[in-house]
Amino acid sequence: FPGLADVSISQDIPVEGEITVPVGSHSPDEDYSTLDEPVKDTIMRDLKAVGKKFVHVMYPRKSSALLRDWDLWGPLVLCVSLALMLQGGSADSKDDGGPQFAEVFVIIWFGAVVITLNSKLLGGTISFFQSLCVLGYCVMPLTVAMLVCRLVLLAGAGTVSFVIRLIVVGAMFAWSTLASTAFLADSQPPNRKALVVYPIFLFYFVISWMILTFTPQ
Repeated sequence: FPGLADVSISQDIPVEGEITVPVGSHSPDEDYSTLDEPVKDTIMRDLKAVGKKFVHVMYPRKSSALLRDWDLWGPLVLCVSLALMLQGGSADSKDDGGPQFAEVFVIIWFGAVVITLNSKLLGGTISFFQSLCVLGYCVMPLTVAMLVCRLVLLAGAGTVSFVIRLIVVGAMFAWSTLASTAFLADSQPPNRKALVVYPIFLFYFVISWMILTFTPQ
């Protein structure tokens, strides 16, 4: 405007009020990255996640939702543990138990893959690795059964020992089957649930039979 060019503002005039630049709300989680956290925190977080999945298997009715945050660490540990306990040969014998270890390992993983493919072909909504995760974690009761059977066999391999092992293996077989179907049945069409449950039944039955018929050399 004409005439305002000659107007000067004294530097002694105080400026009242707050001058702020409005910014959006910033959450600390936006800057959080797992790449910045210590290795100890990463390991502890993964261990807690694995532990929660074991709890889901122990109490399958407490959670109707599937284990969405899938991982294969737990199934790998359970598979290796079960295969090692089923290994019959001792370290100093000619039969080192290698083929038996491989057989158990292949049966578990190949069986889980076949069941998963069967579930997907029947129209299941669960993902491939989620199904492997559930089937692998539900081997935990049978792994416990194998541990109990090994302890029972230390006292002898008589009739009483066989009856105890039969009861333990039968109970854990039912537990594994019910726990896996509790998670997998909801992801299938209602008219095809039996076609999904039957292979799961056979899968855990074969593992249970291997545990029940195990006799250390």
